[in-house]
Amino acid sequence: MVRDHKLSFAVDGRDWPNCEASRFVDAAGIRWHVQVGGQGPVLLLLHGTGAATHSWRHLGPILERHFTVVAPDLPGHGFTQSPPQTLLSLPGMAGGVAALLRELDLDPVLVAGHSAGAAVAIRMALDGAIAPRGIVSLNGALLPFGGVATHIFSPLAKLLFLNPFMPRLFAWKAGDAGSVESLIRNTGSTIDPEGVEFYRRLVSSPDHVAAALGMMANWHLDTLYRDLPKLEVPLLLVAGQNDRTIRSEDAFKVQEILPSARVEIMRGLGHLAHEERADDVAALILDFAKTLGLLTEALA
Repeated sequence: MVRDHKLSFAVDGRDWPNCEASRFVDAAGIRWHVQVGGQGPVLLLLHGTGAATHSWRHLGPILERHFTVVAPDLPGHGFTQSPPQTLLSLPGMAGGVAALLRELDLDPVLVAGHSAGAAVAIRMALDGAIAPRGIVSLNGALLPFGGVATHIFSPLAKLLFLNPFMPRLFAWKAGDAGSVESLIRNTGSTIDPEGVEFYRRLVSSPDHVAAALGMMANWHLDTLYRDLPKLEVPLLLVAGQNDRTIRSEDAFKVQEILPSARVEIMRGLGHLAHEERADDVAALILDFAKTLGLLTEALA
């Protein structure tokens, strides 16, 4: 059954991962769902297009042993209110998250972003909206699409986004577990049944689908690519060897632009590596944090 509107926290949030850490905050003209837990220096987690805070269900609690972890649902995703179109662009998304952090009065020393979330983190740092000691890109979508895809993908997404019927159709088509499992397999990842169910809920919501399409329609990485050499924040590039969404080779292309960046390839894992093997991803993040002087050997 297709939902008529966005997910309801009163219904869907009752068993949402880490729901005890959830709160709702007004910033940048919309109402955000954000989870804050743990203690210590602030670590910001930014999910990718089409996901939500559930994607940190395994990784977040591990990191909360060492950090105050802040994880929002991005505009229009999960339980965060649907935004105006301007908030679905990369600069708009970066500005919106920055406004949320100001409202929370939290200043992250470390940021980890998955896929498009990594681009948001780097854009924020380049714009001076945050000044973290380090950024972790988890299968980051940091490079523009090449060739014909550049001229087809974004206009197609825009066409689908502007048609009010299409998000409902997508939600109806994708709302069964089999379709969701197929979508996840196509990323090169295998995740637990619990994760599949949360993704099924998300893609059954036309508002969530519309936000994902809106991000794709408004997502232009040419400027970020041009500005990457200006990034002065240490960058860790974690890439899944089996990622079918963002090729692991892209991490080395980013390293060519930023020779100081460190690359870690996770063998046997796909685009959702942080959901497949959260312990291993956490170990990489904590090791990176130690090199930045954010954690002592005893703590990590």
